[in-house]
Amino acid sequence: MAARLASDPNRVVVPASTSNLGPGFDFLGLALSLFLEVRVLGPASGDRHEFAQLEGTAAAWPEGAANHFVRAFDLAASRLGLRSGGLRFAARSEIPIARGLGSSGAAVAAGLRLASARAGQAASLDQLLAWGLELEGHPDNSSAALIGGCTLSVPRPGGGVRVVRQPLHGDLAFAVAWPARGFPTSAARAVLPAQVPFADAVENPRRLALLLEGLRTADPELLALGGEDRLHVPYRLPRIEGAAAAIEAARAGGAWLATISGSGSGLVAIGPHARIAAIAAEMQRALQTCDPAAESRVVEPA
Repeated sequence: MAARLASDPNRVVVPASTSNLGPGFDFLGLALSLFLEVRVLGPASGDRHEFAQLEGTAAAWPEGAANHFVRAFDLAASRLGLRSGGLRFAARSEIPIARGLGSSGAAVAAGLRLASARAGQAASLDQLLAWGLELEGHPDNSSAALIGGCTLSVPRPGGGVRVVRQPLHGDLAFAVAWPARGFPTSAARAVLPAQVPFADAVENPRRLALLLEGLRTADPELLALGGEDRLHVPYRLPRIEGAAAAIEAARAGGAWLATISGSGSGLVAIGPHARIAAIAAEMQRALQTCDPAAESRVVEPA
């Protein structure tokens, strides 16, 4: 399920997303079946937006200008000429925050879609994608949340985003796991080097080619080889306690690919349907040796 409005301009549901899957750094996104729902309840008591209900992980959303949903809603409303004053919203989310599962991308997609639905003239998909990039700074999560499925999103030199939809084989099953401690994107980006060895820069495109074909064909060897990354995983993995052991546990349990989800601290694994529940459990158990509150979930492409 991608961002959806049906016939109700007062409600939107958008999915979580993993990104990168190893070498797809900052442009590969995959929508997953953890969801954010936002509803418009009516006018606010003043000119500022209000949240009457914040449930699930939305309870930890920041207030004011730091709120990704509000920023996205107001940006789209301004661009579309929508002047509705302050509104009262209710939000419910099952997407963990700062775990590399696209919580901010989902909030941005929800804000853009909801403002577009309430405007006199809805925004085009190209506009929504461009605004998502403007707000997020990278298009992978917001594009996947807006469109659904697996997306390859690259900013155009003249503005906007070009998106290619990547086929996924039906034999692929997905699991995610995350510790209780988050890894904010700003901190995850701060650990990346300004330069990398030439050999690493050369290796990533080769791996990406194998990854994309592995996603299309469900070839276990292509996924294992294609999931290796040298641009961000080696620098982020040591900062996530228990993550290396959890990735090894996933692979030992039958995962064809296991790596950091997005920038972390969450992890994602791909494997056969018959083994995916066990793979999720193995990742969770490994994380729980360092973090008893770690969680896992079997998910589906959304």
